[in-house]
Amino acid sequence: MDFRQLRTFSCVAELGSLSKASDTLRVAQPALSRQIKLLEHELRTELFTRNGRGMVLTEAGRLLLARTSGIVRQIDQIRDDIQSAKGPPSGQVVLGLVPTVSCVLSARFARRCVESFPGISLRIVESYSGHLVEWLHRGEMDLAILYGRSADLHLNVQGLGRDNIVAVGPRGCGLSRRKNVDIGWLLRQRLVLPSHSHGLRALIEHAAAQRKIKLNVQLEADSFRVLTSLVEEGLGFGLLPPSSVHGEVADGRLETAAVSKPMTRELIFASPIDRPASTASLAITALLRDEVAACRKEGLWDIRLA
Repeated sequence: MDFRQLRTFSCVAELGSLSKASDTLRVAQPALSRQIKLLEHELRTELFTRNGRGMVLTEAGRLLLARTSGIVRQIDQIRDDIQSAKGPPSGQVVLGLVPTVSCVLSARFARRCVESFPGISLRIVESYSGHLVEWLHRGEMDLAILYGRSADLHLNVQGLGRDNIVAVGPRGCGLSRRKNVDIGWLLRQRLVLPSHSHGLRALIEHAAAQRKIKLNVQLEADSFRVLTSLVEEGLGFGLLPPSSVHGEVADGRLETAAVSKPMTRELIFASPIDRPASTASLAITALLRDEVAACRKEGLWDIRLA
């Protein structure tokens, strides 16, 4: 195996198409096809299933991608770092954000990145903490803002603070007229929550178990935007960070109230522990910290500093 074959394989696997990979790598499609066939010949197995809709990884292909995608990114970053030594930071940075953070940061941070570092290609991936941790471990992501206990993640971590959780309800539900709501009362209401695999759900289930309350959850949503729309439709109450529904509350579409017994989650910066950060990643990390501080100062993010 050589690097050119692995880079071609990684690009085709990500895009699911030889033609798209050809456009991205600026290499003729027959040449890419030949590299894939040489790699399959060397490994003595098919890496893709070819069909009318594109290229789909076989089991062997998924194994190869899991083992080599981080290596390919590291070699690309070495090239970018050497080029950055002679000028401003350049190269690709993959940033992971949990949904409740993404809705606050993504658009405004992307704008700042374009203005501050035109040589950096920023890719923002929105997903839940478990997925982000997995991609960081596999070397497919450079840094992330996620929830979790920093000691348990086996990553380089820096604490950002603790995010508060508040009660969220539809317009006219009365939450906005209350200073706070009793946690016992809230947990007995009809709720719209993420599924059991989500860290927020575990936090809410633990609070209910402490009070011997059986939750009334008829609707679950693992999409943050779906969850808030269900609450907006009056299908139940939610529990979310206030920053994540700032716009909806300002527009009068949702109401919030503090919870009598505060519920918080630890929010952290995380990056892989087994390789040095690229020049571009370090630049993005510094800019991201500055943007988080700006959001707090503007009142867009109610986060208690670590």
